[in-house]
Amino acid sequence: MLLEGAACGRDCGTACATMAPMQTSLTPPHRHTRALVLFSGGQDSTTCLAHALTRYDHVETLAFDYGQRHRVELEARLAVRAALLQQFPVWAERLGEDHLLDLSVLGAVSDTALTRDTAFEMERSGLPNTFVPGRNLLFITLAAALAYRRGLDVIVTGVCETDYSGYPDCRDDTMKALQVALSLGMERRCLIETPLMWIDKAATWHMAYDLGARSGQAGGGEALVELILEHSHTCYLGDRSQRHAWGYGCGRCAACDLRAKGYAGFCSSVKRDVSAPAALSPTPPTPPTR
Repeated sequence: MLLEGAACGRDCGTACATMAPMQTSLTPPHRHTRALVLFSGGQDSTTCLAHALTRYDHVETLAFDYGQRHRVELEARLAVRAALLQQFPVWAERLGEDHLLDLSVLGAVSDTALTRDTAFEMERSGLPNTFVPGRNLLFITLAAALAYRRGLDVIVTGVCETDYSGYPDCRDDTMKALQVALSLGMERRCLIETPLMWIDKAATWHMAYDLGARSGQAGGGEALVELILEHSHTCYLGDRSQRHAWGYGCGRCAACDLRAKGYAGFCSSVKRDVSAPAALSPTPPTPPTR
């Protein structure tokens, strides 16, 4: 689409009068107010949820049951939502409906360490065997379909290509290509927001603290960090039996390693005692029943 006064490319020697008008201060851009967060209940997606609750008037959440080994994340996410509702009243007013979609077909066609009881290892392709081919492509596509039906403007996802396991469907180029394809295929603008794309795990902990601090809730920064430590789940093995300073997990898989190193970096920068477990909530929230 050409702007007013630009050359149209035809051999007419002048600017074409039928070109789209240039946007001015009298025609402000559309303000996005409704968002859908891909919310697994992990550190990254919880931070993204806080990000969305800070920016948008109405926020809904979406998760997928695809036969993952760490299915405990589907329970953890409900505990995270319950804790957010309890501890952040301002955000509670903006947090809307939660959605869980059955994507068992993905588990059926995926022979990976996230969907099968097999050891974690690197493959000849150079990717870890925790890579589920097509997972994020399907997640974003189904999220866009749900957003279309629910009248949601923005899809927020915690993909990142800084501290990550090398998954190609987490890359910025992939997200941009999906945004273009979905916008064309649905005949409406599909905005995919990736607030963690260019930051590492230590910076993600910092972001959570800053978002909590800006929430208007007294002690919100510390409260959100503690909430993520206690209620979110990252471990690929689904281990909730071991409580570390950085949260629950086996302490050996790649997901635990990234989370632990990120938390150590965060603690080092804010002079926090990385070896001491965080204080637990005196009355852990009870997840709502479906």
